[in-house]
Amino acid sequence: MMDGANTPATAPVLILLGPPGAGKGTQARMLEEKFGLVQLSTGDLLRAAVAAGTEAGQRAKAVMEAGELVSDDIVIAILRDRLAEADCAKGVILDGFPRTTVQAEALDGLLAESGQKINAAVSLEVDDAAMVTRISGRYTCGSCGEGYHDSFKQPAKPGTCDKCGGTEFKRRADDNAETVAARLEAYHAQTAPLIDYYAAQHALIGIDAMGEIDDIAGKLAAIVKTATA
Repeated sequence: MMDGANTPATAPVLILLGPPGAGKGTQARMLEEKFGLVQLSTGDLLRAAVAAGTEAGQRAKAVMEAGELVSDDIVIAILRDRLAEADCAKGVILDGFPRTTVQAEALDGLLAESGQKINAAVSLEVDDAAMVTRISGRYTCGSCGEGYHDSFKQPAKPGTCDKCGGTEFKRRADDNAETVAARLEAYHAQTAPLIDYYAAQHALIGIDAMGEIDDIAGKLAAIVKTATA
């Protein structure tokens, strides 16, 4: 069970929902910087747990080395360990988890252990057709991972990361039209049902995520302020 001293019931828990390219990672990082919340990404959690050699991390490593998918119970165990750390006391933003209603139910059970719940599940609503342009134009800083885009968000100084000053950038090889279409199809089939799940809990808040990054950030900030009031 999580240490209540480290993760008080008042610590807000927010989820960002949306298809690939909706801006979840970018917005989560902005909220992290503004409010001191901790962004928790499943991929990052898995890598950190494996590197730290925790019990759950060792289980995950064995599964991944066997070429299999990490099970929900391992992910939940890793998330339980992470939420017990002191820096999560101000609250967390879940980016990329849960992906299914089964995972959502498991998450509810985990949070209930410390008297917590989902304060808001924010659905970043986008136009599928526009996702091709958005995703094909994005790239990240090779040093710190800060996200940029050819059209929507370029570094203030060309070729230099605003956040860390790095000069190496990278693009994902799978950011092309065919792959994006397949990922969107998978999202709608698997993850979109979470919208109904959280709507039934009266935790769902939908916002238009096709506008300017700063405008979207302002809407999310207002949601966080309400959750932490």
